[in-house]
Amino acid sequence: MLFRLPVIFLLFSLLPLKSNAELNTLVSMNTGSFLFHLVPFDTDSHQYFDNQYFSIERKLSKDSDYSLMAGTFLNSQANRCFLLGLRKDWYQVNNRLVLKGVYSYAGEFFFDTFEDCGDGGVYRTSKENTGVAFAPYIYHAAQYNFNEHVGVEAGFILPLIMVVSIQWSF
Repeated sequence: MLFRLPVIFLLFSLLPLKSNAELNTLVSMNTGSFLFHLVPFDTDSHQYFDNQYFSIERKLSKDSDYSLMAGTFLNSQANRCFLLGLRKDWYQVNNRLVLKGVYSYAGEFFFDTFEDCGDGGVYRTSKENTGVAFAPYIYHAAQYNFNEHVGVEAGFILPLIMVVSIQWSF
């Protein structure tokens, strides 16, 4: 599997990238996230590629800097959580590099799949205080687009959780 990813990136990077005005990709998905807790470092946290992050993102319009997203992941205690958020493209460096922010709700949802999200960590504390297990996620990243279909992003979830992910657009 590790050998396949560089080959896939190489093949996709050979495709031409259209200018921003010609991009018609309104829907994208993020997969393959690498996550590492920098501060506080906790060897018991569920991290690396084990978080099983997956999200679908939809731009509000072709010219919009905003996207809505929904997804799922395993939190630091390896419990399945729901993710609902808003993405804002803060600065377009060029037609390949964008600085962005994602502001989201991560926690329980009314499906049984997400009922264990509040069994530990900050999610448990919020459940004890509010009755709902959740955490606000504030994520800032730089996304490099190889072409209009594949990009790689790297950034931080506050306080200091490093994230690297692949974004597939279509």
